[in-house]
Amino acid sequence: MRVITQQTLGGPEVLTIVDAPEPQPLPTEVLVRVKAIGLNPLEALLRAGEFPPLLGRPPFILGWDISGVVEEGPLTYRFRPGDEVFGMPLFPRAASAYAEVVAAPALHLVRKPASLSHIEASALPVVGLTAWQGLVDLGGVTEGDRVLVHGGGGGVGHVAIQIAKALGAHVIATASGSKRTFVEGFGADEVIDYTAVDFTEAVRDIDVVLDTIGGDTVERSLEVLRPGGHLVTAVAEEDSGLIAKYEAAGMRFSGIAVDPDPVALRGLVELVEQGRLRVHVQETFPFERVADAHRLLDGGHLRGKVVLTL
Repeated sequence: MRVITQQTLGGPEVLTIVDAPEPQPLPTEVLVRVKAIGLNPLEALLRAGEFPPLLGRPPFILGWDISGVVEEGPLTYRFRPGDEVFGMPLFPRAASAYAEVVAAPALHLVRKPASLSHIEASALPVVGLTAWQGLVDLGGVTEGDRVLVHGGGGGVGHVAIQIAKALGAHVIATASGSKRTFVEGFGADEVIDYTAVDFTEAVRDIDVVLDTIGGDTVERSLEVLRPGGHLVTAVAEEDSGLIAKYEAAGMRFSGIAVDPDPVALRGLVELVEQGRLRVHVQETFPFERVADAHRLLDGGHLRGKVVLTL
């Protein structure tokens, strides 16, 4: 099979396609013939060495989001050869998903809904699980809550808007003015153009803030929360100073360490099947053009996700 690997840290040009033996699934794993691979900004940071080395030093194979077809595995109640599945196996350990074939724990995969293409399904796990675990598991969002989603036009953000709406929340999202229509299309009740308006002057009495931006956005979000409100962040989860500041103000502070939770993944599938959740893919690239796909990741300001196809 072919895999995309790298021998050194650096720009997109370090990603190379090589031949490798197919992995051998362990007793609780299945072998998946990959049809599409969702790419995430984290992978560009790992490629360049700009993030703590989850995968160690090169060589390594990036990737977690996959959608494909089961080729073999234990004859269990979970899957049979020919089943279409998707998921985010093993995160944050290496799943080596930039590959034509992936061995993955069966528990980390779910059946792909017929309404989702492999491209769409591969784009959903990381962003969907991050949003679900932030809003449902940690945030405890319920009907009538006021939820602020920072980065509403991004991968996590546009999915989070839909999950929050499905939970019955009033959703406010920050996004650039050029993304207003895009973000409103996913159900945001209000959109704040952060390039023109200071969100701390535009909103108040927020029950849950979901942060995907980091920087001073996290600290400034303290100003818009109601008493006892909750900040959930995907990018500043280990900032002890911020945690102390929130706690001193009587607020809650939680960091998302996303994991391949099959219960949450099935929750996402249920929303998809109800027509209440969709994932936007900005652009697809063939497997051979992975460097071009990473250049797009490096540029930032994406609308939704980028996907490799096989």
